[in-house]
Amino acid sequence: MGSHEDDRAILEEGLLQNESNGLYTGDGSVDFHGNPVLKQNTGNWKACPFILGNEGCERLAYYGISTNLVTYLTNKLHQGNVAAARNVTTWQGTCYLTPLIGAILADAYWGRYWTIAAFSTIYFIGMCTLTLSASVPALKPAECVGFMCPPASAAQYIVFFLGLYLIALGTGGIKPCVSSFGADQFDDSDPAERVKKGSFFNWFYFSINIGALISSSLLVWIQDNAGWGLGFGIPALFMGLAIISFFSGTKLYRFQKPGGSPITRMCQVLVASFRKRNLKVPGDSNLLYEVQDKSSAIEGSRKLEHSNELRCLDKAAVISDAELKSGDFSDPWRLCTVTQIEEFKILIRMFPIWATGIVFAAVYAQMSTLFVEQGTMLDKTIGSFHIPPASLSTFDVVSVIFWVPVYDRFIVPIARKLTGKERGFTEIQRMGIGLCISVFCMSAAAVVEIKRLSLARELDLVHKPEAVPLSILWQIPQYFLLGAAEVFTFIGQLEFFYDQSPDAMRSLCSALSLLTNALGNYLSSFILTIVTYLTTRNGQAGWIPDNLNEGHLDFFFWMLAGMSFLNLLVYIVCAKRYRPKKASS
Repeated sequence: MGSHEDDRAILEEGLLQNESNGLYTGDGSVDFHGNPVLKQNTGNWKACPFILGNEGCERLAYYGISTNLVTYLTNKLHQGNVAAARNVTTWQGTCYLTPLIGAILADAYWGRYWTIAAFSTIYFIGMCTLTLSASVPALKPAECVGFMCPPASAAQYIVFFLGLYLIALGTGGIKPCVSSFGADQFDDSDPAERVKKGSFFNWFYFSINIGALISSSLLVWIQDNAGWGLGFGIPALFMGLAIISFFSGTKLYRFQKPGGSPITRMCQVLVASFRKRNLKVPGDSNLLYEVQDKSSAIEGSRKLEHSNELRCLDKAAVISDAELKSGDFSDPWRLCTVTQIEEFKILIRMFPIWATGIVFAAVYAQMSTLFVEQGTMLDKTIGSFHIPPASLSTFDVVSVIFWVPVYDRFIVPIARKLTGKERGFTEIQRMGIGLCISVFCMSAAAVVEIKRLSLARELDLVHKPEAVPLSILWQIPQYFLLGAAEVFTFIGQLEFFYDQSPDAMRSLCSALSLLTNALGNYLSSFILTIVTYLTTRNGQAGWIPDNLNEGHLDFFFWMLAGMSFLNLLVYIVCAKRYRPKKASS
């Protein structure tokens, strides 16, 4: 028995020696078979092309559906503007809500790799179902005859929305895991790799937008001109390529072990602190319970240093007299470690920052709904070429593709010299800049709409559902500003929720960042519903009627600009109060 323990001690000492020499990763990552990994053979940028390729193809598939979905709903399923916009934002909101399911499975049971693999299969089935709904004659709604548009049958609706919501479920295992899985390829304990990880998030978002660029230009054109069966079939093909790309890099990946259910651990903290509500928290935090090992009691997690905030939760780590006498510290429903409590505190501290992302997500949702509907009422021709309104989102993508390398190669080095921070700006500062830009984005959209409505009145088009002779290219500034806001806000969120999250909750925190998009889409749907109700009383046309020439879409855009400004002020207050996590080395 003693000999076995001695051998184990020698093995652990050897691994620690290799880790300190830099041969092995120091963040607890393992290979596919669960063994410690050599840095030179795995992870880092050599593993990233497969992950970035997977994300680029998967995003091409997603945006191939979402970018022009409002057009399909209005032109093929014959829905009105408000109903179509509400269905799109509700579906997009669901796409950002289901990641909570995938995140919990990844952090608690399956790990990020197998979660991505399983949900990618569901995603692919949904893409194929959607393609069939637009290809098989019996599943396609009848075409309009003049102004008479027969409604889609119940069976046609069921097949279409089944495919659509299978895709929403599939995204639930991909969205919260892929960015975190990519960041896992960089050793948190290595300063050089830690800087590369910051660059990874920029190029990860770049790959997203390469896929989106193809979708918003080529695929939108195919859908509008060559048919929706082919327009949905091509994204399904690219989803298959995404799966192949992901599995191709398996031997090079670094894996983090799942650490058990984060929900259970948070409940244990609440229960244990309630049970010990009458005990006094000692002034010396060293007297609070923590395991003595180098790593924490949570699989795949470093220890977290104690913080003085939310002291009521510290009661869960107070060792009672009964526990001291028995020497039994094994019941986590009665006694929690400092690290487990600090995990919960981190999530609470993140909440105000997280909440301010909801309004930005509501602004972003307009790109695939009301921006497109605004574009349908503008002059869409340049010479003999017809521009599909949804393809204007290409300029949002071009903006992102422009700003990512500019930010990574020019802005960060300059900011690094000025601030002394390794990434130039903190994640908090980066998100704040994006929120500021979003105010100007909505203002630009409102100005274009004011000009469009002015022309409609001058040319007596108010009561005619016809486009005004104002070029659709006037929408470019609002798309370009939205792309710039994305580079700062969304990539800043990716960094913030990965770096500031507890090690064993990274998928969950990534899902929480995505949840802001879900709630933003639901907020957009809610605002649309309320605005429509309030502005259509007494027989009024409302702000957003089916004939936008009769409405006041500019009022809606100004309202969102005002909300964005107020949101920015709240964010500044929350950012000043935020305290970053401190993990033990």
